[in-house]
Amino acid sequence: MKRRGIALGMAAGAVWAVALVWLGVAVVDIPVFLLAPSLAFAFLGPGLVLAALIARFAARRFFDDALIDGAAPPPGSAAEVDLRVLRNTAEQLLLALCLWPPTAWLLVGDGPGVAVTLGVGFVVARAAFWIGYRTMPPLRAFGFAATFYPTLAAALWAGLHWML
Repeated sequence: MKRRGIALGMAAGAVWAVALVWLGVAVVDIPVFLLAPSLAFAFLGPGLVLAALIARFAARRFFDDALIDGAAPPPGSAAEVDLRVLRNTAEQLLLALCLWPPTAWLLVGDGPGVAVTLGVGFVVARAAFWIGYRTMPPLRAFGFAATFYPTLAAALWAGLHWML
């Protein structure tokens, strides 16, 4: 039963990925000369999410005598959940930093729109991931997939676009 819910969350993340890339390519029309500013602002939301997660964990450390000296949080604690979300978000953002710029460049006229939709989608997906980690595995699975799959889908679409 649990796997089915997680699979449904991941499937919803795949649908989200297709919709996000389609939206960026077909709907969000940003002139190509705005590629550099679009990329800069595409990373603004994800950067703010990362900053919020770092601040949240730092506050936990400051107000918890067991964590203030850098000890690992107890397994299953709220602090450990926040640390897992922080680590996964840092991994996802590193992947995005590696793939979004060349993806946007390869998509020529559509690149700025894709970068912007990926940035907005990242923020929404990370919120779902964080909330899901605390409340329900299917939402956590959706949040993970809705962050990871759009980055891969956009990169694959850009590679196909460039080859054809």
